[in-house]
Order: sequence, then structure tokens, then C-alpha cells
Amino acid sequence: MTTPAPDPTQLLKCLPLFQELLPEQLQAIAAASRQRRLSRGGMLFQKGDPAHGFYVVVSGQIKLAFPSLQGNEKVIEILGPQQSFGEAVMFMGRPYPVFAEAMSESLLLCIGGEAVFALLERDPGFARRMLAGLSLRLHTLVQDIETYSQRSATQRLVGFLLQLYPQGASGSHEIRLPASKQVIASRLNLTPETLSRIFHELSNSGVIEVHGKTVVIPDLTRLREYDL
Repeated sequence: MTTPAPDPTQLLKCLPLFQELLPEQLQAIAAASRQRRLSRGGMLFQKGDPAHGFYVVVSGQIKLAFPSLQGNEKVIEILGPQQSFGEAVMFMGRPYPVFAEAMSESLLLCIGGEAVFALLERDPGFARRMLAGLSLRLHTLVQDIETYSQRSATQRLVGFLLQLYPQGASGSHEIRLPASKQVIASRLNLTPETLSRIFHELSNSGVIEVHGKTVVIPDLTRLREYDL
């Protein structure tokens, strides 16, 4: 049985980008939005499709990637709940440079571009928050490039695991990998063979324990030493 679709206005109110909007502004954005459900492996859009708005992940996971010249794919980003994507392409009026695929059963909110443009003209505060979000995305991209060019393969994986470790947690802790190891390898700009080798080396050293998609971190301090 399909879960009833949530109220778009209530979804928008939970997102940092829209939290300061007036009720009538929220209603206008909600009226211009639509919900989209995808099963695992479902395609949201293909590379080259026109962009008429941007998306917010309500639940599930979305992978952004593009085909490589070698015939496989390069994963750009893995997005989860309350994360948005497609804003920059919407503003530029260009087609999507990547494809978007659901990695699990997902619910998304597609927000129409015309309503966003109208709100940007009327509300300078909303414009600043939108700009801040795009700036943060750019900063993250620069960090990724720096990570790939200056950090070792082991440091990339350890940094990725540290991002999954809950803030405020301590001692031994289990984390669940958000994607297959092949997808994670592509996201970290590694080959699957290199990723498997590093997992094996860290496991043999007692830094982590790997049980399928579950990784146990016995000692956070030891893991952080590999990130230096």
C-alpha cells in the first residue's frame, strides 16, 4: 500500500531555505511544486534534459553522475533527505549536465522555476539564502577537487567514513555505508579494486571492522590519525 503523499507546504517549512518565508509565500511555492516518487534504480532525469526547476530530496537517496569515456559512470554526488539540487542549472537555463538516479525508494519535491524567480524578485532575504546555498555547493566542489588532487586514496576513504560518523558520538560505533562500494569508489575518484584494498588494509590494522555495508569504528581517535 502506497504511503499518502505529504503536504508540500509542510515539507517546505522543514527546509532551511524556506523556513523564513511568510505563509502566503510558502503557499505560492507549494502550489508551483509537485511530488515525484521513484523506486530504486528509477531515473529522475537524463543528461541533456531541460531544467525547469530544482529538486529537494524528502526521503531516500539520489545519485548524480555522468557516463565516462570508459563506458562506466562517474558519481558526482550522493544526496539524502533535505538536500536540494539543480538550482544552478535552473538559473543558467541550460540542460542537466548529469543524470539523476534513485539509489533507494525516494520521494522528491520538484519546485518550478517561475515561482522561484518571482519570489527572488520580491524577497531579498530569500535571494540571500539561495545564494548562500549555491556558494556552499561551490565550496564543497572546491574541497572535493582539493581532496582528489592532494590527499591519498586512504585519506579520501577515511575522510568519507568520518563524515558518516555521528557528531557527538564517541567510542565504538557502527555506520552504514550509504551506497554500494562501487558507487563510493566512483564518488572518491578511486577504482573499486583500490577501495577494496584500502578497506582490507584498515580492517587488518584493526582500525575498522567491515561487515557488508556496515562498518564498525572501534576507536575514533585511531581512525582520525589516518586522516592527517
